[in-house]
Amino acid sequence: MNFLAEQEISTGGLVGWVTGLMETIGGPGAGLAVALENLFPPIPSEVILPLAGFAAARGSLSLVGAILWTTLGSVVGAVVLYYLGAWLGRARTRAIAVRLPLVKVADVDRTEAWFARHGTKAVLLGRMVPIFRSFISLPAGVERMALLPFLALTALGSLVWNTALVLAGYLLGQSWWLVESYIGIFQNVVILAVLVAVTWFVVTRVRRARRARA
Repeated sequence: MNFLAEQEISTGGLVGWVTGLMETIGGPGAGLAVALENLFPPIPSEVILPLAGFAAARGSLSLVGAILWTTLGSVVGAVVLYYLGAWLGRARTRAIAVRLPLVKVADVDRTEAWFARHGTKAVLLGRMVPIFRSFISLPAGVERMALLPFLALTALGSLVWNTALVLAGYLLGQSWWLVESYIGIFQNVVILAVLVAVTWFVVTRVRRARRARA
């Protein structure tokens, strides 16, 4: 029994499941895990990708294969979310948005205008930011961003992110799990920034509403 199989038995949970996929079907297993990570963000890429790198270091799959298969999985997951956004469409999205407290139609218009100007950069860079990695595909679909540029930008951004984390797992060896700690710090910074932005938005809108009533 090799080391990855022992990991599956001793660790269980997410690590054991991903290990089992890679032990059973190799690179495609890593790609499948990453595709699911895109669709279900609670499955963390900072665990799957370094683990794929460690598997490559142990000889269960090649390093290039780990990078290419995980990048393909990222693109597949992103395409599913893109078409989900396209199915929702602008009309449904606007109808949902305007029902939210404190949100106005003008906010939706500004968001659409911003994405029209910066959508390509948002898709490319969003693939390298925790949390936004998955969700950036939804507005791209809603706004019907051209599919070929979307695929190219998604593949490029995913390739950069996946290569960094797979290589980290490959180089760290049995300490691959350290990657999750460092990425976790980055993710917490992103979450804090989102919370600050949302708080600022709510406070600003409540103050405006009070002034209007006064």
